[in-house]
Amino acid sequence: MITAIVLIHTDPHSIPETAQAVADLPGVSEVYSCAGDIDLIAILRVGDHEQIAHVVTERITKIPGVRSSSTQIAFKQYASSDVEAAFSLGD
Repeated sequence: MITAIVLIHTDPHSIPETAQAVADLPGVSEVYSCAGDIDLIAILRVGDHEQIAHVVTERITKIPGVRSSSTQIAFKQYASSDVEAAFSLGD
């Protein structure tokens, strides 16, 4: 399973509708609305890189309200306990 994080800039007046349209796409597991420079963050969980390309270029970018996107590919997932263990000094 490959995880991708898609940062999405939208028309500010259509954030809820755009977020729902993105969330309804196959391969999209979560969508978050955000404060700051990014309007929406979508988490994709798919089987291969071709599926990421399809979901992003053929589906997300064609949703009305989407202005632009940037896709990040995750290498490894860490749980909070993993991170704490990695930085623990052995108290």
